[in-house]
Amino acid sequence: IAWAHGYPIRLFHFVLVVIGVTVNHFGLNLVDDVLDYRHAVDLQKGEEKNFFTGGSGVLPEGLLKDTQMLKAAALFFSMTVIIGVYLTYTSGWPVLVLGLFGMLSSIFYTVPPVRFGYRGFGELGLLVNFGPVIVLGSYYVQAQTLALEPLIASLVPGFMMWSMIIINEIPDFETDRRGGKWNLVARFGRQTGAVLYGAGLAIAYAVLTIAGFARVLSPFVLLGLVSLPLAVKSFVVMKRHLMDPLAMAPANLAMIKVHG
Repeated sequence: IAWAHGYPIRLFHFVLVVIGVTVNHFGLNLVDDVLDYRHAVDLQKGEEKNFFTGGSGVLPEGLLKDTQMLKAAALFFSMTVIIGVYLTYTSGWPVLVLGLFGMLSSIFYTVPPVRFGYRGFGELGLLVNFGPVIVLGSYYVQAQTLALEPLIASLVPGFMMWSMIIINEIPDFETDRRGGKWNLVARFGRQTGAVLYGAGLAIAYAVLTIAGFARVLSPFVLLGLVSLPLAVKSFVVMKRHLMDPLAMAPANLAMIKVHG
């Protein structure tokens, strides 16, 4: 988008943003895995689970210690800080604001006392982080200004991530409730989760379609509609096997492909 607006591509900064976002996400996943395990949210060793949900399984299977995973998470978050400081110095203070929000919300997704992922706000937090925060931050690094177009565009990956999280929570309904992880699905039930999943997909594709045809964004964004049949398939399979976590696995896989 920044290039389409006439700004030169700062390739080195682009690479740093990609690395920073990636390692921050690694840190989030590691901390989430550890705290879910400590709260008995993840399945125990030997229990069957949907391959695409329920944590990595590294801790229940004894492949790593939780302290090792936390050290790795600290390393990833340290890398995020270093990259963030450099990008703030070279691009401006809005990078600091967006980056700090993203990193802190990653840490406190499951870390006490906030633990907003356990209180029904995790889905919204990830929508904001993987939508407006990342897209606007990336745009600002390139353009040193903000604009409406990247904000509109950010709704697509944001709501895609919302749907990704929701469909991954449905198979974990019982284990999340057991561990006190009161996300939206655990709090309101699988049927509500199915509605929230479909709503997230509908909003993402609606924004993509309207913005493309209205020329708010490049018409090339309409190429994203090639994933629509796969999204529909995911929704149909999810609804058919709503109460069967193992049989729902193809729906989770389809959503991963859609998001990719």
